[in-house]
Amino acid sequence: MQNILALRDRLEAFPQWVLQALMRVAIFWIFWRSGMLKAANMEQTVSLFRDEYLTAEGKEPIPAFLQNLLAVSSWPAEAMAWLATAVELGAPVFILVGLATRLAALPLIGMTLFIQFFVYWRDYPSHLLWLAILVFIVVRGPGPASLDALLAPRILRRA
Repeated sequence: MQNILALRDRLEAFPQWVLQALMRVAIFWIFWRSGMLKAANMEQTVSLFRDEYLTAEGKEPIPAFLQNLLAVSSWPAEAMAWLATAVELGAPVFILVGLATRLAALPLIGMTLFIQFFVYWRDYPSHLLWLAILVFIVVRGPGPASLDALLAPRILRRA
Protein backbone atom coordinates (compact mmCIF):
# COMPACT_ATOMS: atom_id res chain seq x y z
CA MET A 1 0.00 0.00 0.00
CA GLN A 2 2.89 2.36 0.79
CA ASN A 3 4.21 1.85 -2.75
CA ILE A 4 0.89 2.83 -4.24
CA LEU A 5 0.70 5.96 -2.10
CA ALA A 6 4.28 6.86 -2.98
CA LEU A 7 3.54 6.42 -6.68
CA ARG A 8 0.41 8.56 -6.34
CA ASP A 9 2.42 11.30 -4.64
CA ARG A 10 5.04 11.21 -7.39
CA LEU A 11 2.39 11.44 -10.10
CA GLU A 12 0.65 14.33 -8.35
CA ALA A 13 4.00 16.14 -8.16
CA PHE A 14 4.40 15.95 -11.95
CA PRO A 15 4.77 19.53 -13.20
CA GLN A 16 1.53 20.88 -14.60
CA TRP A 17 3.40 23.18 -16.98
CA VAL A 18 4.62 20.11 -18.88
CA LEU A 19 1.02 18.95 -19.36
CA GLN A 20 0.00 22.44 -20.44
CA ALA A 21 2.79 22.55 -23.02
CA LEU A 22 1.91 19.08 -24.32
CA MET A 23 -1.74 20.03 -24.65
CA ARG A 24 -0.81 23.15 -26.60
CA VAL A 25 1.46 21.21 -28.99
CA ALA A 26 -1.13 18.46 -29.49
CA ILE A 27 -4.01 20.78 -30.34
CA PHE A 28 -1.73 22.89 -32.54
CA TRP A 29 -0.94 19.92 -34.78
CA ILE A 30 -4.54 18.75 -35.04
CA PHE A 31 -5.87 22.05 -36.34
CA TRP A 32 -2.73 23.23 -38.16
CA ARG A 33 -2.66 20.08 -40.28
CA SER A 34 -6.33 20.49 -41.15
CA GLY A 35 -5.82 24.15 -42.05
CA MET A 36 -2.80 23.37 -44.21
CA LEU A 37 -4.79 20.73 -46.12
CA LYS A 38 -7.56 23.25 -46.73
CA ALA A 39 -5.14 26.00 -47.77
CA ALA A 40 -3.31 23.69 -50.18
CA ASN A 41 -6.40 23.49 -52.39
CA MET A 42 -8.99 26.15 -51.63
CA GLU A 43 -11.06 25.23 -54.68
CA GLN A 44 -11.50 21.72 -53.32
CA THR A 45 -12.10 23.13 -49.82
CA VAL A 46 -14.91 25.36 -51.05
CA SER A 47 -16.46 22.37 -52.84
CA LEU A 48 -16.19 20.31 -49.66
CA PHE A 49 -17.99 23.01 -47.69
CA ARG A 50 -20.69 23.44 -50.34
CA ASP A 51 -21.28 19.74 -51.09
CA GLU A 52 -20.65 18.05 -47.73
CA TYR A 53 -20.26 20.33 -44.71
CA LEU A 54 -23.10 22.78 -45.39
CA THR A 55 -25.70 20.38 -46.71
CA ALA A 56 -28.18 18.26 -44.80
CA GLU A 57 -28.42 15.85 -47.72
CA GLY A 58 -27.38 12.34 -46.75
CA LYS A 59 -26.81 13.32 -43.11
CA GLU A 60 -27.99 11.41 -40.09
CA PRO A 61 -31.15 12.69 -38.34
CA ILE A 62 -29.63 15.05 -35.76
CA PRO A 63 -27.12 16.83 -38.04
CA ALA A 64 -29.79 17.04 -40.75
CA PHE A 65 -32.31 18.46 -38.27
CA LEU A 66 -29.83 21.06 -36.95
CA GLN A 67 -28.72 22.04 -40.44
CA ASN A 68 -32.31 22.50 -41.57
CA LEU A 69 -33.20 24.36 -38.37
CA LEU A 70 -30.45 26.94 -38.90
CA ALA A 71 -30.70 26.96 -42.71
CA VAL A 72 -26.99 26.04 -42.91
CA SER A 73 -27.30 25.23 -46.62
CA SER A 74 -27.87 28.94 -47.30
CA TRP A 75 -24.60 29.96 -45.62
CA PRO A 76 -21.94 31.12 -48.13
CA ALA A 77 -19.67 28.12 -48.70
CA GLU A 78 -16.72 30.15 -49.98
CA ALA A 79 -16.73 32.55 -47.03
CA MET A 80 -17.11 29.65 -44.57
CA ALA A 81 -14.22 27.77 -46.19
CA TRP A 82 -11.91 30.78 -46.00
CA LEU A 83 -12.98 31.55 -42.43
CA ALA A 84 -12.43 27.97 -41.26
CA THR A 85 -9.02 27.87 -42.95
CA ALA A 86 -7.98 31.17 -41.37
CA VAL A 87 -9.08 30.03 -37.92
CA GLU A 88 -7.34 26.65 -38.30
CA LEU A 89 -4.09 28.35 -39.30
CA GLY A 90 -4.23 31.32 -36.94
CA ALA A 91 -5.63 30.13 -33.61
CA PRO A 92 -3.29 27.12 -33.27
CA VAL A 93 -0.23 29.35 -33.70
CA PHE A 94 -1.40 31.57 -30.87
CA ILE A 95 -2.01 28.48 -28.73
CA LEU A 96 1.38 26.97 -29.57
CA VAL A 97 3.34 30.06 -28.55
CA GLY A 98 0.98 30.73 -25.66
CA LEU A 99 -0.21 34.19 -26.72
CA ALA A 100 -3.83 35.09 -25.92
CA THR A 101 -4.11 31.36 -25.45
CA ARG A 102 -7.48 31.14 -23.75
CA LEU A 103 -9.02 33.49 -26.29
CA ALA A 104 -7.47 31.55 -29.20
CA ALA A 105 -8.99 28.30 -27.91
CA LEU A 106 -12.55 29.64 -28.07
CA PRO A 107 -13.03 29.65 -31.87
CA LEU A 108 -11.56 26.14 -32.01
CA ILE A 109 -14.12 25.02 -29.42
CA GLY A 110 -16.82 26.55 -31.62
CA MET A 111 -15.45 24.78 -34.70
CA THR A 112 -15.27 21.48 -32.86
CA LEU A 113 -18.88 21.76 -31.73
CA PHE A 114 -20.01 22.74 -35.23
CA ILE A 115 -18.16 19.80 -36.77
CA GLN A 116 -19.62 17.43 -34.19
CA PHE A 117 -23.24 18.50 -34.37
CA PHE A 118 -23.56 19.63 -37.99
CA VAL A 119 -21.07 17.61 -40.02
CA TYR A 120 -19.53 14.42 -38.61
CA TRP A 121 -21.91 13.17 -35.95
CA ARG A 122 -20.24 9.77 -35.54
CA ASP A 123 -16.72 11.14 -35.02
CA TYR A 124 -17.47 12.06 -31.42
CA PRO A 125 -14.43 10.22 -29.97
CA SER A 126 -12.03 12.57 -31.81
CA HIS A 127 -14.16 15.64 -31.17
CA LEU A 128 -14.48 14.82 -27.48
CA LEU A 129 -10.69 14.55 -27.22
CA TRP A 130 -10.20 17.90 -29.00
CA LEU A 131 -12.81 19.49 -26.78
CA ALA A 132 -11.19 18.11 -23.62
CA ILE A 133 -7.80 19.52 -24.62
CA LEU A 134 -9.27 22.91 -25.54
CA VAL A 135 -11.30 23.16 -22.33
CA PHE A 136 -8.17 22.23 -20.33
CA ILE A 137 -6.33 25.08 -22.08
CA VAL A 138 -9.14 27.55 -21.35
CA VAL A 139 -9.44 26.50 -17.71
CA ARG A 140 -5.75 26.04 -16.85
CA GLY A 141 -4.20 28.50 -19.29
CA PRO A 142 -1.00 28.05 -21.25
CA GLY A 143 1.33 27.68 -18.26
CA PRO A 144 4.62 29.39 -17.45
CA ALA A 145 6.30 28.32 -20.71
CA SER A 146 4.26 30.78 -22.77
CA LEU A 147 4.22 34.34 -24.05
CA ASP A 148 1.16 34.97 -21.88
CA ALA A 149 3.22 34.20 -18.76
CA LEU A 150 6.09 36.33 -20.02
CA LEU A 151 3.96 39.34 -20.91
CA ALA A 152 1.35 39.22 -18.12
CA PRO A 153 3.50 40.90 -15.42
CA ARG A 154 4.33 43.78 -17.78
CA ILE A 155 0.72 44.26 -18.82
CA LEU A 156 -0.56 44.07 -15.25
CA ARG A 157 1.97 46.67 -14.06
CA ARG A 158 0.61 49.14 -16.60
CA ALA A 159 -2.99 48.54 -15.61
